[in-house]
Amino acid sequence: MIEAGDRVLLVGAGREFFVRAGPGKLSTDKGQLELEPLVGAAPGDVFTTHTGQEFVLRLPRPTDFFVHGKRSGAPMLPKDIGLVIAFTGMNRNDEVLDAGTGSGIAAIYFGGIAAHVKTYEVRPEFSALAAKNIKEAKLENVEAVAADVLTAEGIYDVIHLDLQIETAHVDFACDHLRAGGYMACYTPFLEQMAIVVDAAQARFPEVHTHELIEREMTRSKRGTRPSTSVSHSGYITIARK
Repeated sequence: MIEAGDRVLLVGAGREFFVRAGPGKLSTDKGQLELEPLVGAAPGDVFTTHTGQEFVLRLPRPTDFFVHGKRSGAPMLPKDIGLVIAFTGMNRNDEVLDAGTGSGIAAIYFGGIAAHVKTYEVRPEFSALAAKNIKEAKLENVEAVAADVLTAEGIYDVIHLDLQIETAHVDFACDHLRAGGYMACYTPFLEQMAIVVDAAQARFPEVHTHELIEREMTRSKRGTRPSTSVSHSGYITIARK
């Protein structure tokens, strides 16, 4: 059941709106819709604007926070986050340390899977924004910390790094992972990836790097072919302790 202040999606007429249930109105080109009646509603309920346009209520998922959440910069793409989850085997028993929080999008994805996520960001304003996104995602198992990850304490099952990598970060990850745990480093450039790989090979027995490529397919009357949009985003290095 939707509570006052909850974020929800209203979807209809090829449009979607990321709104907050409670006092106020949503004004669209399809008419106005009162937001107070969303309180107490359930996913799938239908609401109608004053012009008769119907919108279906949805609960937001991590994919929706990627699209609609407030941003402090460019977050990791869902396909890249998915590779981290898949190659580390992240699961409901895991303690996860995330660094380079940014807008908190990766932490939100991880929070829907892992037992607990602690995400570090050195820029306080970015951490504060991420904390708001995490709160709106209603994830009580995700904690945003405004500090350098190298000051973090504890032992983790998965450590994810999305920041300007130095050898010290790789050493830190190795020292704070359980045996059998994984470090995952996202790097947008080959030079950064090389730093990670060289440092990881000196500390970890298993190191693998993957280029992140995705090709969306488009279909028209003329035929079906890969999209012409850029498919490369970066590199993920996975190291197991």
